[in-house]
Amino acid sequence: MCDDSRNIMPGDTFISLNGNEEYIKEAISKGASKIICREGSYEVPTINVDNPHEYLANYLDELYKDTLNKIKIIGITGTNGKTTSAYLLHQIMNKLGLKCGYIGTIGFYIHEKIDDLNNTTPEVLKLYQMILKCIDEGCKYVVMEVSSQALSYNRTGNILFDYGIFTNLTEDHLDYHKTMDNYALAKQILFKHIKGKAIINADSQYKDYFILDNNINITYGKEGDYKVSNIDINNHTFKVNDKLYETNLIGRYNIYNLLTSIIVLDLENIEYDIDILNNLDYPKGRMETIKYNDNLIIIDYAHTPDAMENIIKTVKELKHNNIITIIGAGGDRDPFKRSIMGVIATKYSDYTIFTEDNPRTENPLKIMSDIVKEVDTFNYEIITNRKNAIIKGIQMLKKNDILLVLGKGHEEYQIIGNKKIPFSDTKVVLEYIQE
Repeated sequence: MCDDSRNIMPGDTFISLNGNEEYIKEAISKGASKIICREGSYEVPTINVDNPHEYLANYLDELYKDTLNKIKIIGITGTNGKTTSAYLLHQIMNKLGLKCGYIGTIGFYIHEKIDDLNNTTPEVLKLYQMILKCIDEGCKYVVMEVSSQALSYNRTGNILFDYGIFTNLTEDHLDYHKTMDNYALAKQILFKHIKGKAIINADSQYKDYFILDNNINITYGKEGDYKVSNIDINNHTFKVNDKLYETNLIGRYNIYNLLTSIIVLDLENIEYDIDILNNLDYPKGRMETIKYNDNLIIIDYAHTPDAMENIIKTVKELKHNNIITIIGAGGDRDPFKRSIMGVIATKYSDYTIFTEDNPRTENPLKIMSDIVKEVDTFNYEIITNRKNAIIKGIQMLKKNDILLVLGKGHEEYQIIGNKKIPFSDTKVVLEYIQE
């Protein structure tokens, strides 16, 4: 079965999820032997169903339910921290010799990267294919990021999770969800598909959305089943239930991201040397640090008010002189957060350069106007061209300064109009330094 007409092979069944007749005809021309769609009749056997998404989810569940019991599936949802939390757990498990797949924003990994993904959480058919590949490769675990939109569109189908993890909920995607209540309810769907345990950040004001009666609920935070305390940012140490841990990761929020791995390891009764936590890599585009003379340049995906505030406050605790922040906001997306981001950037940074992110079909100057409309300081400038903004930021560095390049992280493109243009923050920085 195939849900992408471009990938049809002779003899495949094509399931049309959106009912596009051109795609159906393309599938038939490529040799599809059967069509499943909402309505219509074609020259090959055709099955009409009310809801192709639901039909596909049920079909996959019936076919692979028992097979999926061969692997433990861990789903992580939240506004921020999904990628880092998932990647850290994937990394730790593999370091311990417990083969673990990763599915999320930065791609599909088993040991090494296998594929890029168009969405944080892929469509259900592709998702099953990746989980089945993990099983075929001998994985004992797979950890995946689960986005609110994926849950709304039922991309996870009828998959039951051995662990569901909630990191936090802050303002984002309100162009889609409209209200924070709707946003929380979308993420809550994951916690209605748990056969094991739910792990919930008790510090979040939205925690009650995720502590459901039918689940075994495990909480963490300043209070909870796993109580974190004595966080020392400069020495990278912290305590969990009075046990001392040390990590090379920077920042309070990354300790919370790491804590989800510690909890899973504990609940799985996996023994490990805690020194393993002191030798971890960040996911690509997360706290990606480049030294430049006596300065640091940090590239990070932070693109929400909360993520921005976390990273700027974190680097403020490092020994430094000035913090220069480069940030923008995506076009055709959630305009509500733009002015908040502008205020945060200028409040916590010594200087800010506002620039384009993925403007899409929106006028970048309109986006910039939205960002600065609540800013009442003068420690900023607008440079629309992102490459020029990054170069200006580097040129401003003097001694022991920090340049934060935020918003795009691992992305290797910019969306301008309806086109993806090759672009990498990291590449721009490295090329300038090398020159």
